[in-house]
Amino acid sequence: MLEKVYQDRLANLEKIRALGIDPYGGRYDSAEAIAEILARFKEDDESQSADAAGRVILMRPMGKLIFAHIRDETGSMQICLRKNALDEAGWSLAGLLDLGDIVAASGPMIKTRTGEITIFADKLTLLCKSLLPMPEKFHGLVDVETRYRQRYLDLMSNPETMEVAQKRIAIIKHIRDTLDTRGFSEVETPMMQSLAGGAAARPFVTHHNALDIDLFLRISPELYLKRLMVGGMEKVFEINRNFRNEGLDSRHNPEFTMIELYQAYADYNVMAEITEELISTAAQQVGGSESLAFGDVEIDYCAPWRRATYEELLAEHAGVDMRDPSAVREKARELGIEEANKDNAIVINDVFEATVEQHLIQPTFVLDYPADLCPLTRRKAGDETLAERFELFIAGMEIANAYTELNDPAVQETNFRKQLAGEADGETMRVMDDDFVTSLRHGMPPAGGLGIGIDRVVMLLTGRTTIRDVILFPMLKPVVET
Repeated sequence: MLEKVYQDRLANLEKIRALGIDPYGGRYDSAEAIAEILARFKEDDESQSADAAGRVILMRPMGKLIFAHIRDETGSMQICLRKNALDEAGWSLAGLLDLGDIVAASGPMIKTRTGEITIFADKLTLLCKSLLPMPEKFHGLVDVETRYRQRYLDLMSNPETMEVAQKRIAIIKHIRDTLDTRGFSEVETPMMQSLAGGAAARPFVTHHNALDIDLFLRISPELYLKRLMVGGMEKVFEINRNFRNEGLDSRHNPEFTMIELYQAYADYNVMAEITEELISTAAQQVGGSESLAFGDVEIDYCAPWRRATYEELLAEHAGVDMRDPSAVREKARELGIEEANKDNAIVINDVFEATVEQHLIQPTFVLDYPADLCPLTRRKAGDETLAERFELFIAGMEIANAYTELNDPAVQETNFRKQLAGEADGETMRVMDDDFVTSLRHGMPPAGGLGIGIDRVVMLLTGRTTIRDVILFPMLKPVVET
């Protein structure tokens, strides 16, 4: 069936060429976005005209009339092709159009008796002949696997997919604009690094042929951004792609987008204020409200958000005191968590993840993590067992992570050595980042640092419960031909 459609369209293509028309068009500057055309339409003005370009998504031949709908990235509208209004070549072209063709139509704009704003074209231009059919005509692409593997089909046939993509663009622009008003500078740091540092994760390894060395795709830009602070850049951010050689699920993709930022002379409380501003204002601007649905819950993004300590939440939901390792280990065994041969801090965090995170539905800053979990974080004044760190949870997901940054080179070197000694094979750096420690010896100002998962923020603000819906090309297992 598909082969016949393809052959029929090839035949139409040759007929179009025989008319002297290039089936693959060219430059076309005069078209206006469909959303703008519809927005400027005036009910009582009969002198209006319009010029639109888009993909044909519906056709209804009616003798000497053909009604069609075309869609661009801003919306769709009706056009009417009339034999008595088009020249001979134009009317012949109209009869050779197929769903999926990209055309331009210009002429008077009138509202029909059925109430539809329509361009009654006196000029029809073919911009690209489509040789394969659109999925399920104009009803949209439903098969999830095909939607992710052939995103171009998803975008052309499902307006809601285009809407999510446009909202993602708007969210990232809003974040950039907001940070610009706060005086931040956007920078770029290496994506290929000789040492994988800044986070605890398994990196992807690649090889540079000319230098004959292995390199790592970055798991975090943190250590490079801090080097910039040492150099005197006091407010920096990067919207970056990170790569972690780990699993895939509804909340994880091995290639993902984060924003990471650092501000000199700030702390994690300032980072909390910035986080609230970025996300709550994005909810209002992009989502249209500070209260948005996510799955079957309503999330209230109106600031200020709840702040609770790690210790308080563990006691509330797990019923144990994190300062009592034996009680925490007993709770871990009760939950079926393997706790033997693990440091106390790791066991505590395993219990926290199993008992607390699922309850953090409304925006919640979890403050003051066990210091042993945070090798890059300043210790809390008055209690060296705690780190000035927060994680933001919304809908049970970690959305952001922030520190009051550690800038003592001696403590940083000691923490790195402890981290290296306790890591599993293949995880993060296996060699000390001596240059970063050297940079700290030159002096890094006290600072706050923040990382926000862009993909998860887009999920929340667009009501999508899988990360694959908000990444245009998510990682998928290749199809193996049999």
